[in-house]
Amino acid sequence: MLDGLKNIQKIPELQKRILFTFVLLTVYRIGAHIPTPGIDTVALAAFFEQAKGSLLGLFDMFAGGALSNLSVFALGIMPYISASIILQLLTVAIPHLERLSKEGEAGRRKITQYTRYGTVLLSVIQGFGIAIGLENMAGPTGASIVIAAGWPFRLMTVITLTAGTAFIMWLGETITEKGIGNGISLIIFAGIVCRGPEAILNTFRLLSSGEMGFFFIILLILMMVAVVGVIVFVESGQRRIPVQYAKRVVGRKVYGGQSTHLPLKVNTAGVIPPIFASSIIMFPATIANFIPHPWMKTVAEMLVPGRWGYELLYVAFIVFFCYFYTAVTFNPVDVADNMKKYGGYVPGIRPGKKTAEYIDDVLTRLTFSGAVYVSAVCVLPSILISYFNVPFYFGGTALLIVVGVALDTAGQIETHLLTRQYEGFMKKGRIARRR
Repeated sequence: MLDGLKNIQKIPELQKRILFTFVLLTVYRIGAHIPTPGIDTVALAAFFEQAKGSLLGLFDMFAGGALSNLSVFALGIMPYISASIILQLLTVAIPHLERLSKEGEAGRRKITQYTRYGTVLLSVIQGFGIAIGLENMAGPTGASIVIAAGWPFRLMTVITLTAGTAFIMWLGETITEKGIGNGISLIIFAGIVCRGPEAILNTFRLLSSGEMGFFFIILLILMMVAVVGVIVFVESGQRRIPVQYAKRVVGRKVYGGQSTHLPLKVNTAGVIPPIFASSIIMFPATIANFIPHPWMKTVAEMLVPGRWGYELLYVAFIVFFCYFYTAVTFNPVDVADNMKKYGGYVPGIRPGKKTAEYIDDVLTRLTFSGAVYVSAVCVLPSILISYFNVPFYFGGTALLIVVGVALDTAGQIETHLLTRQYEGFMKKGRIARRR
């Protein structure tokens, strides 16, 4: 891997892409500290300290802390992600979107345009909802969060937050086009990683105060390394279905006759299931912050992270969304039809319907394994903290995102190195140099 990093210096274009990516991510982090006008930041920070276990705390994590101080990037990239997911789901239900998804680059651009419109619409709705909610909120001491409530504040907040989300969307798409890696994923990655130094400082404070022993911290570090190792192993895992292509004679040329495979990831759905599951379960806790009703308070207390009711529902929703999202994004019938069209078949399986059933059966078993893995990683921190008093904050959805984005970005850097005849991150590159 070190040899691969040294080879980056030999490719000026790759250096420029990496530097360009770091510059735009720095711009994003600077914007996350520019506050929206008309807010009492002290009262807002105190309020979010109480809302860590609610949906607001989840959104604040993806916004890199920009929501807790209501910066111009307070909405973060979540409206763009929501619009993308909604369009993916609508692709199955609306024939026009399904046709666009099969039209190649032109169709992809049209869907991207619809995603941008949806992002702006969701940003306006969420911005207006945040403005109304802020006017009805107060800090623990009773101090009002909004300095001067009214329509001027609401319009200013909606315009500011929508413009901030649109700018983040532009940053992400520009990084994808001119930088390295997936821009949207890297923005979320930067928002999560920026909280790492604070967690490290808190650990050192506990060590210096005597609340945690040195050997206990060593044990925690070993657990962190083990969890990261498991995530890297599973995220890189594939079930390869062998595919054989029959020979075809066209004129005097012979095509096909090669053996390949159909790779199926163990975790096909990625981090979408835990995000959806957290959003649904934390919704009552968020509503309880705005509606001080005793019944709502009781429901919110039952669904606090660490309680058995929350953990069981969390796992159930993760399993459900793993199957649901995989079914939406991967169609075994289309895969089997495409294989049959080009003369491909799975050895021992008849082409067409039987192949689709076989792929679906394999995918169902893989999805169950992936759902169990995602559930274990997501509930591990809260169980260790709540029931064993182990301050293990290194896990959950944030860790899945960080490791997944890091693997994807490292893979793209290695691809750039290999295409320019340099060895990749591994000691022996997958593609040998030309002599």
